[in-house]
Amino acid sequence: MTDETTTPRPHDDARNVSVGERPDGGWTVKVCAGTACVFAGSMAVYDAFVQEVREAGLADQVDVSIIGCHGLCSMSPVAVLSDDTLYGHLKPRDVAKVVDEHLRNGRPVERFLYKDAQTGERIRDWHDIGFYKAQTRIALRDVGVIDPESLDEYLARGGYEAARTALTTMTPEQVIQEVTDSGIRGRGGAGFPTGVKWKFAHQSQSDVKYLSCNADEGDPGAFMDCSILEGDPHAVIEGMLIGSWAIGAHEGYVYVRAEYPLAVKRLTKAVADAEERGFLGGDVFGTGWEFNLHLKLGAGAFVCGEETALIASIEGKRGMPRARPPFPAVSGLWGRPTNINNVETWANVPWIIAHGAAAYAAYGSEKCRGTKAFSLAGKLVNGGLAEVPMGSTLREVIFDVGGGIKDGREFKAVQLGGPSGGCVPASLLDTPVDYESLAATGAIVGSGGMVVADDTTCMVDLAKYFLQFTQKESCGKCVPCRLGTKRMLEILERITAGEGREGDVERLESMALNIKRTSLCGLGQTAPNPVLTTIRYFRDEYEAHVREKRCPAGKCEALIAYAIDPDACTGCMLCAKKCPTACISGEKKQPHVIDTAECIKCDTCRQVCKFDAVKVRSGDLVAAVAAACEGDEG
Repeated sequence: MTDETTTPRPHDDARNVSVGERPDGGWTVKVCAGTACVFAGSMAVYDAFVQEVREAGLADQVDVSIIGCHGLCSMSPVAVLSDDTLYGHLKPRDVAKVVDEHLRNGRPVERFLYKDAQTGERIRDWHDIGFYKAQTRIALRDVGVIDPESLDEYLARGGYEAARTALTTMTPEQVIQEVTDSGIRGRGGAGFPTGVKWKFAHQSQSDVKYLSCNADEGDPGAFMDCSILEGDPHAVIEGMLIGSWAIGAHEGYVYVRAEYPLAVKRLTKAVADAEERGFLGGDVFGTGWEFNLHLKLGAGAFVCGEETALIASIEGKRGMPRARPPFPAVSGLWGRPTNINNVETWANVPWIIAHGAAAYAAYGSEKCRGTKAFSLAGKLVNGGLAEVPMGSTLREVIFDVGGGIKDGREFKAVQLGGPSGGCVPASLLDTPVDYESLAATGAIVGSGGMVVADDTTCMVDLAKYFLQFTQKESCGKCVPCRLGTKRMLEILERITAGEGREGDVERLESMALNIKRTSLCGLGQTAPNPVLTTIRYFRDEYEAHVREKRCPAGKCEALIAYAIDPDACTGCMLCAKKCPTACISGEKKQPHVIDTAECIKCDTCRQVCKFDAVKVRSGDLVAAVAAACEGDEG
């Protein structure tokens, strides 16, 4: 690791600045305005703070502003005060109490503080929450710290100084060498060394070159790139400005999906502000260097995350991949040399130039330097946006950062890398998070999505879900992907419907391997991964579905039935009142019965029952359990 006395540590750096103290000792209130918090009503909370502060006569003592995603999305909406208090799950009606108790009288309001799932302790200072303590933030250094719509706040954090250094004191070759020595590899999924890619584009001979940012993040459960664009758009712009100097490109494109309206809005403003201040356009920093940046909105096609399909889409063509070589570094946009990196990669570049390659390389593992941002989703206590050193284990990410599994359930698996990734079981929790280690499990780092499954998750159904996504998103250009994924999906649908046949599992494996070997692009080559890894680690679940017509997790509707345990049922009638098909009958204070022929398996009865009397049973046990619950001998 680096010498802490000489090299700034990014997490400590974030701690020192993010408190947002005013020089005069007044308060700051920063309301999270990332997508999750906005969806949960954070802008109404922001308005309430502005109003309550004004009405309390504290307007000259309290600054209220927005920030990007603070990370702990499971606490949305979040507000952070300048004494590092983090409040979560706030409603506009709660703000008056926070203003009166905390801002006026200095007494934190405990019921809005984070509650530790293990100890039940309320934690005031956000730095002491396990979710944050286990992180090291470089790409996310300013996300959740600054107002993403304020260029001045970015500049106050040293923004554009790395670009100034690169353009005024370094040659393009020196910049490329610094990026190469840092050891950073592309954070979009493939993990190709960034410096090597830049070198190829730099060495390509052409009077016109292009730069592109791949912001077409489309994995279900992934939101790292979106959060960076929403929370720190200038970091990406500055990274691209440095990259333009390194490879010799005067034009750049950010290919961002239109389904990210907040990211598009803030990125559009950031580009305009950068142009106005002279960080984009002609004669940047008085060097005579010109770099212009354009936004291209994608229509949400997953395949456009593949670089040749992305290039086609920017050119106005249908987003379909092509065979390589030639690679984009030789022939990309309009046949010219083009360098493409994803959002997170670009966001790391200014930090590397500012702190030096050695400082970045001090984090991570031997083959995978630096840090990686992840979106944590699924059955976790702490869902949200996190960044950890490469080489951290899955156990550390899921249990130290993620806080473990919700409701005390058992960890079962984690899907890494989205639809192109794979499922890693509990037995491999100590696998390091790096490209080679995860590839050995059958999964991939991917862009950084982690979807955690507990013991109630059906792995066959999960594989079907991801294959439905990739089959739908296939561009259809090559037969293996277009038809192969369709045939695989048909088999999975048959298995989960209770109509699986002997040999189906073997057929899935054979088809999956053929599709991986013969598909044109990365979408088809990785689409079978969720199926292959779930068969590899959870083959018994597939066999239970096929041979026993049983779903061990009790999730596949065709293989389950609902019944009420007469010994646990109190006859409160709540389930009968909530049942949408009125298939539950019984007298008050007497055990109730479910008519399985009319039951649509919506799960409402089980969710509303306060006595755990509603049971879900699978396979051949269904009829026997139902009969027993009705008082039959059966």
